[in-house]
Amino acid sequence: MFAPGHVGELTQVIPTELVDAVLEETGTRERRLRSLPSRVGVYFVLALGLFEHLGAGLVWGKLVAGLAAAVPQTSEKALRDLRRRIGVVPFQRLFEVLAGPLAQPSTPGVRYRRWRTVAFDGCGSLNVPDHERNRSWLGRTPRRHGPSGYPRLMLMTLCETSTRGLITAAFGPASKGETDYAHELVSHLTSDMLLLADRAFDSNKLLADVVAQGVMPISIFPQRRSCSSVDSRSESTGEVQ
Repeated sequence: MFAPGHVGELTQVIPTELVDAVLEETGTRERRLRSLPSRVGVYFVLALGLFEHLGAGLVWGKLVAGLAAAVPQTSEKALRDLRRRIGVVPFQRLFEVLAGPLAQPSTPGVRYRRWRTVAFDGCGSLNVPDHERNRSWLGRTPRRHGPSGYPRLMLMTLCETSTRGLITAAFGPASKGETDYAHELVSHLTSDMLLLADRAFDSNKLLADVVAQGVMPISIFPQRRSCSSVDSRSESTGEVQ
């Protein structure tokens, strides 16, 4: 399990050297020899996201199925303890390292003139386990006939169009709106980006914050919406008018 070889297909995308560096940086590397080292725990948690409808034991089986070496027998309790020992900080750091645009300058469909096209993309229908900790954080979404059966998570991302590469993300209770989470991502916009936004992101404050970042937004407005208070940009120069 300590060999530098592949642990499933994941190491072809996220090399073991990167995982080890993140564990070292965040102080979550194991302090003694273990059958389930922290490196393996990182790949296991990533695999849980790929096989979200499978239990921990079945996901573990898929993760190590291609290994020729002997794999330690493990229980779901051991896998749960492994996740708790690692915590969330290494995954946050790993995302910060890996997130960003994927397209090269020559990649078709990702640019308009000199701007890289990006967009907000959100999802408010992610149910999470009905656990006390989740309920205390996320609450339950009110419905016509009562609250929803499971706590619900809102996920908002800023992504590169065409490649769908994630630049950054924010998540939290679904009781907050998409625009609220989009505000948290505005600081990651750069002046070489062109923001494509649908009518859910047409608030004056959000668009003003986007323009303040030096970014040109293109938004779809409702038919009755007045656009007089929203700054526009010259298509040729990109200067605020």
